[in-house]
Amino acid sequence: MAIQEPTVYKFRKASLKASALLVVAGALVGVCTAAQADQASIEEGIQQYRDMLSDGNPAELAEFKGEDLWKQKQGPKNTSLEQCDLGLGAGVVKGAFAQLPRYFADTHQVMDLETRLVYCMQTLQGRDTTALVQHPFSKGAEPQTELESLAAYVSAQSKGMPVNVPQSRPEERAARARGEKLFFYRSGPYDFACASCHGVKGQRIRLQELPELSKPEDARNSFTAWPAYRVSEGAVRTMQWRIYDCFRQQRFPALKFGSQASIDLITYLGVTAKGGIEKTPALKR
Repeated sequence: MAIQEPTVYKFRKASLKASALLVVAGALVGVCTAAQADQASIEEGIQQYRDMLSDGNPAELAEFKGEDLWKQKQGPKNTSLEQCDLGLGAGVVKGAFAQLPRYFADTHQVMDLETRLVYCMQTLQGRDTTALVQHPFSKGAEPQTELESLAAYVSAQSKGMPVNVPQSRPEERAARARGEKLFFYRSGPYDFACASCHGVKGQRIRLQELPELSKPEDARNSFTAWPAYRVSEGAVRTMQWRIYDCFRQQRFPALKFGSQASIDLITYLGVTAKGGIEKTPALKR
């Protein structure tokens, strides 16, 4: 015959279990609070690091080089890029970057800054840009490419201005729609999409918080910082490079420079970032 525990003893055991659970819960709360405090401290440290470097952003060197390239006569036509139309009229640089990508009637295409620069090199200067397009990004200890330097210069002329990527033309709206579809499209060996990393709040990689780029606030903070000087690479990197590198990290086939897909994605991000204040070229880890 089984011996029944007294009711008082059962109550005491239950009380002890409850107390133990409360202690464990309290400890977990303490650990979480400490972790949150540590994370806040890390983020503050990263921001302080960026602030310290921002006063002497090495991107300024690329800006100076880009300005020289903008004014330098090159190609068979011995002409500079000073009459290049970036969307606000021939030769108008101030504020142009904040309104790119956009539709251009002379090409019947939506173009971003880099593809427009290539077009002006071809048409105004008569240059063969094949090699330039095949090698648009600098590597290792190489000097900045012509496109990287020009992007740094042109983008700097929109610093402090609001992003206003136009959507008045059907071609521009179509580019944004395709870009949104690409942003959420899952594929590749890991079944990834841009949204796998940048479509969820609170995602992190190492110490870096990943922006939720489908949301205007995060898109404004991120989009307005490219081109940027990447400290880890010692070079100015453009938005074309940023999209290219995201494809690489997803293990997608290499994204072709200036492709429709790249421009559509940049258009989608730019429209989502409307109203953000340009701080290009910025500084990244």
